[in-house]
Order: sequence, then structure tokens, then C-alpha cells
Amino acid sequence: MSLKSIIVATVPLICLSTSLSTLADWQGNITASSDYLFNGVSQTLNRPALQAGLTYDFGNGIYAGGWTSNVDYDEGTTLELDGYVGYFWTISDDLSVDLMISQFTYHGRGYSSDLNFPELSLKLAYGDWGFNSWYTWDYFGFGGDHYVFQLSRTIPLNDNWTLFTAVDTSVTGDKSAWDWEGKSSFWHGQLMLQTQWRSIDIAFGYHMTTLKEKWGRDTLLLQLAYNF
Repeated sequence: MSLKSIIVATVPLICLSTSLSTLADWQGNITASSDYLFNGVSQTLNRPALQAGLTYDFGNGIYAGGWTSNVDYDEGTTLELDGYVGYFWTISDDLSVDLMISQFTYHGRGYSSDLNFPELSLKLAYGDWGFNSWYTWDYFGFGGDHYVFQLSRTIPLNDNWTLFTAVDTSVTGDKSAWDWEGKSSFWHGQLMLQTQWRSIDIAFGYHMTTLKEKWGRDTLLLQLAYNF
């Protein structure tokens, strides 16, 4: 049985095996962003984005939800709508693990759905450090394995401000499907100052990427997120 078949079979079983009487919690957010960056690449032609997410926490480590944003690829696609299910568990006071399965879907034109793709992610948090990875076998519907590996650290500056730092690399397993300006990989880094005012998370900082010609550019980013 293929990995894709296992995932398709497993996700419904996880959901059905979770009792509806389990303590649950809803969490949501609405975000206004000066750009929508996905691994350092703008999804809105360097224009602002309005995004929203909603997650249902079953109280036993399992969660599920959805997320949406406007997009613009200059070909008619205008909306991204994603669904996900995951499991989060705390191993110790310092170490936690987050495993998630996502489905990205795109809308706007009849052919927008050709961009749909699934994704697996594994995130490890150890204190202020994060070790994250993402994998898909059909990146934006073009086929070919695609991997992203990220190392991050959140540095407290004072009682109100933190500095989020991260570097990641995106790697394609098939250059015939994805060719990043003649290479099979590229790098993306970010430095984001973060604070909170009431229920609003504020983040401002700088994103940089080794992509320069067609896909990416260095960008100042501002995000305001209302949590409920």
C-alpha cells in the first residue's frame, strides 16, 4: 500500500475514533499581512493578504481545522483554502512533537484545482528551539517530491517583545517538475520582532531568500493577528 493510500485511509479513522464527548476547544484567528509568504515566496504578487484560521482541539492531542487566504498567481487563482488534522503531544517540559496532515486547495478558475496538493509535516520543539520539516509528493500539482527543513529559535528580549529567527531550505526531488532558477533547492531566512497587545499578535521583520530572478525577493513583512 502506498503512503498516500495509508494517509487517506487513516485520517477518517482518527476522526471517527475520537469521542464527541471529549473535552473540546475552538481557537481561531484573523490576520492582516502586508504579503503572503510561503517558504519565502510571495503568493500574492507582493501585495497584502487577509487570512483566517479555525482549529478544533479535541482535548486528547488530536486537532483539526481549516485555513484560508487570498492568493494571486497572475493566472486567475484567487483563493487558497486548506484543511488539516494533526496530533500534538508533550514529551517533557521542554520537548513537544506536532504531526500534521494537510490538504491545500485553490479556487478562482476551473483549472485552479490543478494546483491542489497534500502535505505532511513534523515539528519538534525543544525549549526555545524548533526543528520543523514538511514533505509532499505532488508540490502544487506538478509532481515530484518536495521537502522543506527549518531550524528556528524564539529569543525573549524583555517582558513584552521576542525575536523569532528561522532559516529553512526547500529541496525538490525532481528538477523536471521544479527548477528553482537552475537549482534543485533554495534558502529562506527571517527575523521577526513579535509582541502582543490585548488579543492582537503583532509581528514585524525582514525575510530574505536566495531566489532573486523570478520567484523571490527580500521583503519587509508586517502582520496583525486577532485571536479568539
